[in-house]
Amino acid sequence: MTVAIEMGMTAGQAPAMLDLEELLATRLLVQGNSGSGKSHLLRRLLEQSAAWVQQTIIDPEGDFVTLAERFGHLVIDAEAHAEAALQLAGERARVHRVSTVLNLEGLDAENQMRRAAAFLGGLFEVPRDHWYPMLVVVDEAQLFAPAVAGEVSDEARKLSLGAMTNLMCRGRKRGLAGIIATQRLAKLAKNVAAEASNFLMGRTFLDIDMARAADLLGMERRQAEAFRDLERGHFIALGPALSRRPLSLRIGPTETEARHVTPRLTPLPEAAIADAQTVILAPPPPEASRPPRRAPPPPPDLLSQLMAARPAVEDSRAEVPPPQSPEEQAARQARLERILAEILADPEAGFRPVGVLYQDFLVRCRIEALGAAAPDLAAFRRMLTRARAGISAAMAEDAAWQDVLGRAAILPEDMQGIFLMLARAARDGLPCPGDPAIARAYGTRSLGRARRLLAYMEEQGLIVCQLDGAGRRIVTLVELAWATAPGLTDAEDRLPV
Repeated sequence: MTVAIEMGMTAGQAPAMLDLEELLATRLLVQGNSGSGKSHLLRRLLEQSAAWVQQTIIDPEGDFVTLAERFGHLVIDAEAHAEAALQLAGERARVHRVSTVLNLEGLDAENQMRRAAAFLGGLFEVPRDHWYPMLVVVDEAQLFAPAVAGEVSDEARKLSLGAMTNLMCRGRKRGLAGIIATQRLAKLAKNVAAEASNFLMGRTFLDIDMARAADLLGMERRQAEAFRDLERGHFIALGPALSRRPLSLRIGPTETEARHVTPRLTPLPEAAIADAQTVILAPPPPEASRPPRRAPPPPPDLLSQLMAARPAVEDSRAEVPPPQSPEEQAARQARLERILAEILADPEAGFRPVGVLYQDFLVRCRIEALGAAAPDLAAFRRMLTRARAGISAAMAEDAAWQDVLGRAAILPEDMQGIFLMLARAARDGLPCPGDPAIARAYGTRSLGRARRLLAYMEEQGLIVCQLDGAGRRIVTLVELAWATAPGLTDAEDRLPV
């Protein structure tokens, strides 16, 4: 089935259609000077396609956060999160298929580049099972893929440019369709721009940008002057998803608007200030009169936001289990733990989504006449977390483990099991789990992601990682002073099990 969305009207007053499936395979480049209607075009495209495909927007100015209320996008304020957290958020957004807006407003150029690169890296690194089609819109792309080095550090530029190159060059096979918009083609890295096969060119005044736009559209240089005469919201389109020949079109209206409206002339107040010099040049108030600065609020839990953004499907049960004695409750809990252990005995269980494991768990509970006593999804998640760490319900009642569970609670839910697994090894003096074991417990085959999980926990002040003289990793739990025995070296860890 071909899905076509209407972008507006052509010069001949015919609907200007965009083939969404073709766009997913061929990518899009939008160019236009400030005020040409470039952001309006992106908003129209996002609104028209929101019902058909997952979306994420890299938004340096906070213009697209208004999509959240009307279309359900999750707004992620990048200023409130570290790079490691944003990378995990990108992975989770892809896995749970939640449309997002990465709001970079309030950050300087270097931190915008670093955080955008981390989030794009998360989208790119998910396992193959989650390579669903996704539109990735990058506004002001010249900031994230600059043609030449600027004032930011070389490291930040390489990170950002690498993420943008991955998106445009390698993203198609992973289901990522890059849509990049820029004010200046001349400032955009050529290897990023060259990967787009569809183009929408708006009003442009500089000769070098007009010449590049004409080259991309296959127009003669003398025809490039036409870009100066385009009105706001008018674009020249070309590409397999738009038109096989250059086509003039006018972008249609949108349902939402940006927070930042175009400035309009406002008359000055008629009444002049009596003593303007005294008012304007009055000395600043003393420092002591300023209210004390409040500590910034803790960063929100992105996983909770992602899960809240998805429609919750609750398991309704007609029958309520009758009250049970402590012995009966313990026996029932033991049966539930045995069922879960049987599920986790499958080597592939660690790579299955929690929802799939839960459905399997419910079926097995019904077979054993435990359907009415089966835990809900939230309780099942807690059981799964403990089971993967090798902690039984009886062990969890111990005071020391209660302390550990309380510490784990500051982590995102999907990382708590890894922390408990480390805590179990540390308390029993076992060797530190290797990267493959951590990755498997997290549900991924990426060893790099396992190392990033440990780095994130260390950033949160929960663990300290160190190497002994032989290069073997030791993990120590902060305050509890539990330490694992040395694990395998990197070379031994990579050997097949």
